[in-house]
Amino acid sequence: MRRETGLKIDLINIAITEITNKEDMMRKTLFRISLLFMMIFAFSAFAGAEETKSGSMTIDDIKKSLGVSVYVQGGYTYNFKDPDSQQNELRVFDHKANSFTVDLAQLVFVKDAPTGGIGYKLKLSAGETAKFIHAAGLGTSDDTLDLTEAFIDYVAPLGNGLKLRLGKFVTMHGAEVIEAKDNMNYSRGLLFNFAIPFTHTGFMASYPFSDKVTGSLYVVNGWDNFDDEGSSKTLGLSASVVPSEQVSLILNLMNGREPDLATGIRSTRFLADFVGTVKPVKDLTVVINADYATQKDSAPDGGDAKWYGIAGYAKYDFSDLFSATIRAEYFKDEDGVRTGTAQKVKGITITPEFRIAKAIIVRPEFRHDWSDKKVFDSGNEKNQDTLALGVMYTW
Repeated sequence: MRRETGLKIDLINIAITEITNKEDMMRKTLFRISLLFMMIFAFSAFAGAEETKSGSMTIDDIKKSLGVSVYVQGGYTYNFKDPDSQQNELRVFDHKANSFTVDLAQLVFVKDAPTGGIGYKLKLSAGETAKFIHAAGLGTSDDTLDLTEAFIDYVAPLGNGLKLRLGKFVTMHGAEVIEAKDNMNYSRGLLFNFAIPFTHTGFMASYPFSDKVTGSLYVVNGWDNFDDEGSSKTLGLSASVVPSEQVSLILNLMNGREPDLATGIRSTRFLADFVGTVKPVKDLTVVINADYATQKDSAPDGGDAKWYGIAGYAKYDFSDLFSATIRAEYFKDEDGVRTGTAQKVKGITITPEFRIAKAIIVRPEFRHDWSDKKVFDSGNEKNQDTLALGVMYTW
């Protein structure tokens, strides 16, 4: 009897494994088909533009009508300690030490929704970065392809225009984003890496109460979840206030049941995120980003886990072709649930920027990180110094 029961369990496990493998293969196949379709679509548009360039349509006209763009990002990061692991600790996208990488290649199709009309965005990502931004249920750490965004917008003709969004989209939290070109630095900071999610899948409603105040409500599967295994959803609120051209303030709140990183057990997680941007003078931009998060019953001692931090950025544009940014940051992983070690981490990053022909951005970067625990160089050091060179191209 025991043998028969064990055999049944084995057969069930085999069947579950086969189903899971088939689902993974299907997701990968669908993604590759989507990517191929989008590439054919883009090249067809390009070919059409070539054929009609003697007429009224140009390549730029085709790009604008389709909302298509291509983005490529790569670089080299040198770690002064030359760690045996060849890893830059506490980094995500730029984790490889002393190695050239193609960080990110993206194909994007976007159309803004007019009042009473439909808009959309489809963003396909490939490269080293794609491995780390997969939403649960839509890829594994071995996949170098990612469906980063896929959503539809509708702006209802109510008052100032009620925007409704359904699909997968990047998070509203944080001062930094996945693409380095839209950040002030080449590397992503500690808060982006450990304090906040990358993407959400679900529903958003956004309404501009005036030119200065906008509010948004989110109902999503959770943090970086494409498939939500829980019965409850994660709720988010966002308020944006722009009192003047020189000042912008954004407060984001999110609360819902999320799996604990160590045990996988779901418990209530709360996140508060603030981003303030000030331009005290014409060529200077100052940004402050602060995050505070808790997760119920997720600390090693059974209590509530906490993590929080603050980052400050100052960017000065010396000319249309050159600028420089300094970033200072502090992150406390009070219970070690985000970085794997209970620690306080600080960092200073200096990033000059050269803009070449408006399509190419070149950023050399020096970064110094230090912790109150030995977490760098395979647990032998409390600090880490890196020198990077990043190149970004947009078409």
